[in-house]
Amino acid sequence: MKVLCILYDDPKEGMPKNSPLKNLPKLDKYPDGMTMPSPKGRDFIPGQLLGCVSGELGLRKFLEENGHEFIVTNSKDGEGCEADKHIVDADIVISQPFFPYYLTRQRIKIAKNLKMAITAGIGSDHVDLQAAIENNIDVVEVTFCNSRSVAEHIVMMILSMIRDYHNQHRIVNEGGWNIADAVKRSYDVEGMHIGTVAAGRIGLDALRKMKPFDVHLHYFDRHRLPKNVEKDLNLTFHESVESLVEICDVVTINCPLHPETENLFDEKLISKMKKGAYIVNTARGKICNREAVVEALKSGQLSGYAGDVWFPQPAPNDHIWRTMPNHGMTPHTSGTSLSAQARYADGVREILECFFEGSPIRNEYLIVQNGKLAGMGAHSYSKGSSTSGFEEAANYKK
Repeated sequence: MKVLCILYDDPKEGMPKNSPLKNLPKLDKYPDGMTMPSPKGRDFIPGQLLGCVSGELGLRKFLEENGHEFIVTNSKDGEGCEADKHIVDADIVISQPFFPYYLTRQRIKIAKNLKMAITAGIGSDHVDLQAAIENNIDVVEVTFCNSRSVAEHIVMMILSMIRDYHNQHRIVNEGGWNIADAVKRSYDVEGMHIGTVAAGRIGLDALRKMKPFDVHLHYFDRHRLPKNVEKDLNLTFHESVESLVEICDVVTINCPLHPETENLFDEKLISKMKKGAYIVNTARGKICNREAVVEALKSGQLSGYAGDVWFPQPAPNDHIWRTMPNHGMTPHTSGTSLSAQARYADGVREILECFFEGSPIRNEYLIVQNGKLAGMGAHSYSKGSSTSGFEEAANYKK
């Protein structure tokens, strides 16, 4: 079989010879008891850089020794890109949310052999799920592999924004020492109201991690949490997003992107937020209206926006979020720490082993199977597509 894998660029200074840390902590299970990815083999050392082109997710030896063709590229956007040349006869395509190959209806139409799309990570909105359903293409992802990594990133962003860390760090780098400039937008998080839109694995973990800061915790989700969880964290449940944003000083967005959540945080919803609130978005960039976010930051309706996600990805060089005031943007790195890479690389191999052997893939990994939403997909997504507009990614210049 032909396996096409799209990964992000290598480091500009070349692949590192050694990992900064000699060993990674050994983890056996996720908080809900689900076991870590469990492939039969592994051809990398945990802590290695795996998510870039030369890292190859540690898959080449396994695939080629079993007679499969393995194509790895970072050329994924624009007319004539390498990925488009190979998708026409690929049986399996692997892509990451951080550097997605947008598997649109048009691309699916020409991919006559395509049987499965694997997300090396979490979040398969870069695949036109409706087209996958109609063309009987299975979509799978490595559920939970980097959820806790993202939750850590959320906590980092909340504290960095409220304490205005980015500004203070800039002052030091520029040789300054003006303390008044450094603290004029700096607050304590203690006593603030922190809320999450969606309290799944990432949202709930972020709330748990914020509890020790003595804050008031809120959540909105279409699936209400058990009462014992609400009691343990002293959570306030909201039946609507509007109810949550009216009271929260910080809103962290953790819902999947699908037609029901696309453009959710538009001018109307942001206007209902508490004056001077902060948004932290590690979910998907398309959930927030880019122009509405910029205008809210300029007017002071928002005090800050920290996002780890953009649309499209990579973001064009002239994307207005790059230069908007009081932002804490990162280039979708929350879920691709070296620790997370080991887990999602293991998960991709586990999925491939199951597929080649004809054995069942974990139900938790399933998004689309046999022409319908399945597993985690049935829980988190709705039918339809959110890939429109992906063409802008070709405007990113390295």
